[in-house]
Amino acid sequence: MKVGCCIVGGGPAGMMLGFLLARAGVDVAVLEKHGDFLRDFRGDTVHPSTLGVMDELGLLDDFLALPHQKLSHFAAQFGEESVDIADFSGLPPRIRYIAMMPQWDFLDFLAARGKRYPRFKLLMNAEANALVEHGGRVAGVRATAEGRDQEIRADLVVGADGRHSTVRAAAGLQVDDIGAPMDVLWFRLPHRNGDPAEFMGRFDIGSILVLLDRGDYWQCAYVIPKGSAEKVRAEGIGKVRQTVSRLMPAFADRVGELRTMDDLKLLTVGVDRLRTWWKPGVLCIGDAAHTMSPIGGVGINIAIQDAVAASNILAAPLREGRLKDSDLAAVQQRRLFPARATQAMQVFLQKRVIAASLYGRGGTMKVPFFMRLLQWFPFLRRLPARLLGLGVRPEHVRTSPA
Repeated sequence: MKVGCCIVGGGPAGMMLGFLLARAGVDVAVLEKHGDFLRDFRGDTVHPSTLGVMDELGLLDDFLALPHQKLSHFAAQFGEESVDIADFSGLPPRIRYIAMMPQWDFLDFLAARGKRYPRFKLLMNAEANALVEHGGRVAGVRATAEGRDQEIRADLVVGADGRHSTVRAAAGLQVDDIGAPMDVLWFRLPHRNGDPAEFMGRFDIGSILVLLDRGDYWQCAYVIPKGSAEKVRAEGIGKVRQTVSRLMPAFADRVGELRTMDDLKLLTVGVDRLRTWWKPGVLCIGDAAHTMSPIGGVGINIAIQDAVAASNILAAPLREGRLKDSDLAAVQQRRLFPARATQAMQVFLQKRVIAASLYGRGGTMKVPFFMRLLQWFPFLRRLPARLLGLGVRPEHVRTSPA
């Protein structure tokens, strides 16, 4: 197979880039190693920045016809004190909320729209194994697709295959590990009538619990000190139930739904970033270029912003067969600052809020001073809403349908 662009990874970044390039007239092959998109506890927060992209593409109304919940503000509890953190009401009217939607619905939607373009090829059960190099540059990938070995030649290979990227490892790109003080155990609790319809987080000395309203259930993040998952498992499900009941007393009547530790799924949290996102013939975007902390659920949306920027810069050179190394460098130049700035904010919160809670000793958890300012001056809540919702440098679709 010969295409203009071979994208490894059918996640949000890969699917969005594949859709945008095919729409702009580039032959694209997207490789997804699984047979479907059904993964539990993936990033399901579709932020205003992504909703804005869907609106620019004329897809927002159809997209929002899919089942979802709307999150219009963030609140959290520190010890016994509740605070409001972010208010999205100041954003543009059609996108002034976060849409909580299963990621498989989002990806199925993009796949269906992409298939309307003849230049879009989606290969399921297709796993990249190695890069093909020719004349000092990457010229494609070797993959196993539906059990058969296949070589896909491409003017550009894009690694959109996440934090454990095969592409970035095969390309030998250097990674700087920034680190994170926590891991997360994900689980579900049933939703009942009378439950509050909002994002909730409880920060206490030694414990953090975050709840996301998913309509008929709560998606729960039990945040634990880095590397302590085995200790938590050894203590047993009874200890987890006790902790959840203490942090969120209103949910004590349903913690019995957690029957064994197998009901909790571990997310090993990491924050890292490539020094250089590209080499001749290959480019990494999304988590493959910069793994984000789960703080704020921004990872999926930063990845989609990468895809939009990459499409804006690369569509014409790929379509016209004039791709240069400077085009790949331009993508990194465009997206490096938003990635670094977002990670810097996440690291700040990891140190000032997450670590202070998980590793604190004695007493009660106090509201951080910078968050107390948001209570004294409510208009300031629009700043974290804008940073969280739109990001540091929102991208807009600049390409047109071919």
